[in-house]
Amino acid sequence: MGVSVVNFGRSWLLNLAMIIALVTIAYVGHRYSPLLLPKADLQGKAEAGCDLQQRACPASLPQGGRIELAITPRPIPSLQTLRVEVTASGINARKIEVDFAGETMNMGYNRTELTADSGGRNDLYAAQFALPVCVAGGMAWVATVIVETDRQRITIPYRFDTRH
Repeated sequence: MGVSVVNFGRSWLLNLAMIIALVTIAYVGHRYSPLLLPKADLQGKAEAGCDLQQRACPASLPQGGRIELAITPRPIPSLQTLRVEVTASGINARKIEVDFAGETMNMGYNRTELTADSGGRNDLYAAQFALPVCVAGGMAWVATVIVETDRQRITIPYRFDTRH
């Protein structure tokens, strides 16, 4: 009779440990999922026909405000340091990031946080970044600007191609 009580105690502890592990995994996944898959409260749309290879591209937001993305040098190269600039007019940005994703190919996690430009403008955010190279010779990219305000997360996708 003593053996069955010991086995019952061990299986109960094992079940409890598995439940705690599953709850912990679910909590961590829920808490940190916006890092990999940002959820937008508002999605903007880049100006039709704008080409980041030629110039900065603006996007007007439905609730007012404007976001403009610029990447230099132009044409945009792979494996070279780029300057990524976002101008956020008419909104109070708390944090701005740009996520670079391959449109048809997973290129891993390529996100950079921009910092307020020290040149005296309070609406300009910038960072240095280098795009990875695609062995196929060129790549279709989606640069998603992610703007966090005190009340919402705004995303604006911009599409462009690179060749190397």
